[in-house]
Amino acid sequence: MTPADAPRKGLGKGLSALLGTGATSQATATPATGGARAASLIPIAQIEAGRFQPRRVFDPDEIAALSDSIRAQGVLQPILVRRVSTEPPRYELIAGERRWRAAQAAQLHDIPAVVKDLSDREALEAALVENIQRQDLSPLEEAEGYKRLVDEFGHTQDAIGHALGKSRAHVANMIRLLGLPQPVKEMLARGELDAGHARVLVTAPDAIELAKRIVAEGLTVRQAEALARDAKHAPKKVKLKSGGETLRDADTRAMEKRLEEATGLKVGLSHKRGSESGSVTFHYSTLDQFDSLLTKLTGN
Repeated sequence: MTPADAPRKGLGKGLSALLGTGATSQATATPATGGARAASLIPIAQIEAGRFQPRRVFDPDEIAALSDSIRAQGVLQPILVRRVSTEPPRYELIAGERRWRAAQAAQLHDIPAVVKDLSDREALEAALVENIQRQDLSPLEEAEGYKRLVDEFGHTQDAIGHALGKSRAHVANMIRLLGLPQPVKEMLARGELDAGHARVLVTAPDAIELAKRIVAEGLTVRQAEALARDAKHAPKKVKLKSGGETLRDADTRAMEKRLEEATGLKVGLSHKRGSESGSVTFHYSTLDQFDSLLTKLTGN
């Protein structure tokens, strides 16, 4: 066997390798597949959910549609399992949980499966690889999968990215999503924000309020980036030396509010203590907002 023919080892070999030549399967090779391992029919009742499944949410409508298809055509692609006991026979699901759930809903008694001897590391890798390749994971599920590969199995972000066809920066940015405030993660999980919006909010001040505004106004990722930049450069409250009060007193805030109501934009009013000078800052997220402000100020 030449180096080019040698089986690829380690993270990211993919299900094609796991289901193909070299897999330890109950089934024997068949001439029609040229030596590839065939699947065995295993009683569904002997299979338990996998501990390393990165996906947490399964759409009931998707399962129902797949179940209808399975009733009509059967399970066209085997699931992947590993044996956990022989007496009685028990198997742990590694990949193919949608098919397994849909087959149960279709009231099948058996399901085609490939049985492979996998370590915990390989089981997690296989489950993660399948879901990422199928784009079945939510951003947070993908991030949690990457973090487990780093924390529990010692993979570097660079190695994960290389093995899964992702950049190291992508892996790092996804893991950073796990540091978002819980309300923002809930918006992301519900699909109100996408991963692009969420990445903008990772380092943004007051991420929860910004997230609410992004959702309420239906902002694009580029608009969200501009909003986050504005928030970072907004005038900061300056504390007085006595009492911990701020220069942004009730009168200042009242004037800001009047300007915000008149322009429809967030306004920052900064007055230099001990002088008659200061500045007014208008924060806009789109050129349309800027044009509207310009029209109100110039009358043109």
